[in-house]
Amino acid sequence: MQDPVVRQQIAALGRELGPAMMQGMQQAFDKEQRALVQRQPATATDVPYGEHERQVLDIYGGEPDAATRKPVFVFVHGGGFLKGDKGDDERWYNACVGRMAAEQGWLGVVINYRLAPEFVWPTGGEDLGLVVQWLKINVAAHGGDADKIVLCGTSAGACHVATYLQLHADKTDVRGAVLLSGLYGATPLDERDTQYYGESALYSERMPLPALTASPIPLMVVCTEFDPPRFQQEYLGLLQFRLEANQQLDQSMVLSGHNHYSVAGHLGTSDTRLRDEIAVFVSKVI
Repeated sequence: MQDPVVRQQIAALGRELGPAMMQGMQQAFDKEQRALVQRQPATATDVPYGEHERQVLDIYGGEPDAATRKPVFVFVHGGGFLKGDKGDDERWYNACVGRMAAEQGWLGVVINYRLAPEFVWPTGGEDLGLVVQWLKINVAAHGGDADKIVLCGTSAGACHVATYLQLHADKTDVRGAVLLSGLYGATPLDERDTQYYGESALYSERMPLPALTASPIPLMVVCTEFDPPRFQQEYLGLLQFRLEANQQLDQSMVLSGHNHYSVAGHLGTSDTRLRDEIAVFVSKVI
C-alpha cells in the first residue's frame, strides 16, 4: 500500500505538469529508489541499437549463463517528445523501471530514443522497432527470451509504444504492451504536440487510436488520480474504443495517490500496487 505521508506529498503537488511536480515526486521516492540502485545495478549500459547517439539502451538483471531465459520488459521514458533520458545510477528516474523488472525476475531494458523537434513522427515508433530487432538477435546473450518481449512506456513513451504497434500492425513479435498515461488520439492536438506530430491537419492520420483498437497485442492501460484531465480522457477513450471493438475490457487501472510523473517514478518502491498489476499482466501474456 501507499504510505499516507507520501500520498499527501503527491496530492499536494497538484495536477500541473512541470519542474515543481517532478522535483517533488523525486524527493518523495528518493530514499527508496537509491536503495533500489544499490540492489539492482545495471548489467550493461549504453548498448547501441542504432547509429544515432541516442539510440542506446541499458539492461538490468542480465544473466548470460542462466538456465532459463527471462521475459524481457522494455521501458520507454516520457518527456513530452522533446526531452527525457533512461537514467543511470545517479539519476534513478526511468532507470527504476528496469530495476523493478529485474527484481521481478525479468530482464529489464530501458532505452533512449531520438527527440523532437529534430526527429518527428514516427521516429519514436521506428526507434522502438530497432530495439525489438536488436533484442531478437542479441537478448539471449544477456539471458533474455526473445519470444517473450513486453513493451512499456510512460507519457510520450506510451505514445511511441502505441506508434510501434501502429507501424507493425501485421506483426505479433511482442507479447503485450503496458501504456502509462499516454496520448492515443482521443483528444484534440495540443500545441506542444505539433513539434512531434506536425500540424493539426496531420494529427488524425498519425495518431494510433484506430490501430490500437484493432491490435491483436494485449494491452494494459493505466492513468493516475492526479493526471491532467487530458490524459484521463485519453485513458477512457482508448478503453472505450477497445471495449466496443472487442466486447471485453482490457486490464486497466486508475492508480490512486499518484501523478503523471510518479506513475513510473514510484516503481520499485514499497508501493507495489501497480507493479503487482503489471506482473499479473506479464504472467498472462507470456
